[in-house]
Amino acid sequence: MKGVMIYKRFERFWHWSQAALIFFLMFTGFEIHGSYQALGFGTAARLHGLAAYMLIGLWILAIFWHFTTGEWRQYIPTTDRLGAVIHYYLIGTFTGGEHPFRQTTRAKHNPLQRLAYLAFKLLISPLIWISGLLYLFYNQWPAWGLEELSLGDVALVHTATAFAMLVFVIAHFYMATMGKTVFSMIKPMITGYEDAREQPPAKDASDQGSVETPPRSAGGKTST
Repeated sequence: MKGVMIYKRFERFWHWSQAALIFFLMFTGFEIHGSYQALGFGTAARLHGLAAYMLIGLWILAIFWHFTTGEWRQYIPTTDRLGAVIHYYLIGTFTGGEHPFRQTTRAKHNPLQRLAYLAFKLLISPLIWISGLLYLFYNQWPAWGLEELSLGDVALVHTATAFAMLVFVIAHFYMATMGKTVFSMIKPMITGYEDAREQPPAKDASDQGSVETPPRSAGGKTST
């Protein structure tokens, strides 16, 4: 049973490429910060800048894709079933409860995910990129009229948002393992398909407003 296509090929490419670059940026960034020594400061700084440019390019491509396909709507926040989702993650997942959210192509992220991703995109990401680019182009500050800025303050903001990014990544990975099995919620981001057996049953059409009606064949039977 193949299941329902949830994540398109580009979404999976974008997700895993972004994850790899973020991990590499944290690895090199914390070495630049002086947390440990592995590659050497010069090499770490050079590779950190290269990976940052690659991630910027990936994000520009992803932003273009989201707006041209309409997938940006997946991140519009909602409070519908938010309390039930929070209750599941706090209690239900440890007591064998059913996940209250049913993932579909029209609603790929539950209400808690939407809020978390929105905070990531509107708070963590802009702060880390603005501070990082200011750090990278420190020598251009006088030409840009930014002499009043403090390099120490910029470095503090960049480091603080790097730790916020680390917390987000840890929480994201932990919550991704809270399905019926450790990998049941990770598998769709690898294969693209959600196994119907992993989905909680829908009570009715009104209760699952974002559920799509399965296509019908020429003979009138619902396709599977």
